[in-house]
Amino acid sequence: MRIQIFVGCFVASLFMMGCQSTANKTTKEQSKPNIIYIYADDMGFGEVGVNGQEKIKTPNLDKMAAEGMVFTQHYTSSPVCAPARCGLMTGLHTGHAYIRGNKPVLPASFTDEVENGQQPLPEGTVTIGKMLQDAGYVTGAIGKWGLGMTGNSGAPNRQGFDYFYGYLDQRQAHNFYPTHLWENDQWDSLANPYIFVHAPSDRGNKANAQAMTNFAKSGLKYGDEGFFDAYKGEEYAVDKMTEKATQFIQGHKDQPFFLYLPYTIPHVSLQVPDAALDPYLGKFEEEPYLGQQGYAPHEFPKSAYAAMISYLDQEVGKILHLLKAEGLDENTLVIFTSDNGPTFNGGVDAPYFNSTAGLRGLKMDVYEGGVRMPMIARWPGKVPANSKTDHVSAQYDVMATLADLVGTEAPKMTDGVSFLPALSGDIVNQEPHEFLYFEYPEKGGQLAIRMGKWKGVKTGLKKEPDAAWELYDLENDVNETNDIAAANPAIVKKLDAIAKKEHKEPAFDQWGFMETVLGK
Repeated sequence: MRIQIFVGCFVASLFMMGCQSTANKTTKEQSKPNIIYIYADDMGFGEVGVNGQEKIKTPNLDKMAAEGMVFTQHYTSSPVCAPARCGLMTGLHTGHAYIRGNKPVLPASFTDEVENGQQPLPEGTVTIGKMLQDAGYVTGAIGKWGLGMTGNSGAPNRQGFDYFYGYLDQRQAHNFYPTHLWENDQWDSLANPYIFVHAPSDRGNKANAQAMTNFAKSGLKYGDEGFFDAYKGEEYAVDKMTEKATQFIQGHKDQPFFLYLPYTIPHVSLQVPDAALDPYLGKFEEEPYLGQQGYAPHEFPKSAYAAMISYLDQEVGKILHLLKAEGLDENTLVIFTSDNGPTFNGGVDAPYFNSTAGLRGLKMDVYEGGVRMPMIARWPGKVPANSKTDHVSAQYDVMATLADLVGTEAPKMTDGVSFLPALSGDIVNQEPHEFLYFEYPEKGGQLAIRMGKWKGVKTGLKKEPDAAWELYDLENDVNETNDIAAANPAIVKKLDAIAKKEHKEPAFDQWGFMETVLGK
């Protein structure tokens, strides 16, 4: 009997060892989580329900927050598109990053004939995509790129992405019904006519002249039948992005993947399928927007803006549902955030929607409303559900965080600090930032530094290089209304030292305002 028991135990032991060996192999293969990074375009801190939005419905993002973690003090790298994306992709703040403003490759145009994109990332740049490729990930970018065009060094397929679909040129992305999107280096035609979404009164260069002439020749003016319908097409770009994202996820579900999903909503123009308007029509007092602030007119601008954000929320819900359906839910980290604060033109009424939740400033401002972003992270079983963190973080931390997550090395030249401990709820072991640095050459030249509870701001530096610091205590004055610089000379001195240390001469003279400020 003892022999039988021994033999039985031995066989069971071998079986368990075999199972353990198989389990170890399976665990090793599955140990690298999938990563989906969803990037909204011009979406304000206060435009999600979890951050206090009352007029616009975002049920899927609110549910994502209930199932994950909300970051209350998360910052973009820059208050406009291209440098924000550069900081995210390279892990560098805008005192070090190659791209620091929205610099187009000339001639710049909104036409199909002249599509040159923005200043490209240089050859040899190490992006998040490249880092994760080297770590064994298949990588995809679907949405708006804005860091180079096919044929130059900034093309996404040359910057670490196995697959790309969407807009390469940010100017093309002003129209949600384009004639084409790009699939890798090929033009993918859509069933839309050419639509010029900028009013003829907009300033433009010679490359835009023909488009403006065509607009004028249409003869349409407010009151004419079809005036607003002229800005509608058959295929909505956002739908194509979600379609391609679905295909990417399904096609790579058996290997670790990184999907960068920079949707173009709610950046103007105000364009959204008619059916999406229905929940909002009649809920707001509004007048037709006729294009006087640039971008396409819309009969119901407030409803359209709300509908666009709810449409984005719907697409996020589709992605989360797909992960569950494919059995990927518990092995996928999903992060949602935005590139910069809400816009001030194109028929958008940010004050009406309290789009910054009371924070000062908008897009193109280094005040909190321009740079503090909504951020939600979800990973069932890994990121604590229904949680919040006040950890101060920036999008140039994402590269360091993902390197930490997958067990690889981030580039040596990085300004980021991994927020993986905070993401897992371990705030005790979370390394804090000494400071966050924002250098922005547009809108007169601006500088901002976040250091603990302190926020220093300088504006108008191109005209006044000696402009004094504004200083705010964000713990007690998050809306930046009470400048207390005069009472805190020691803090101001520290800000000066950080600016002098962190500024590196930019690649282009038009971004070089800090040299005068620093006396270099």
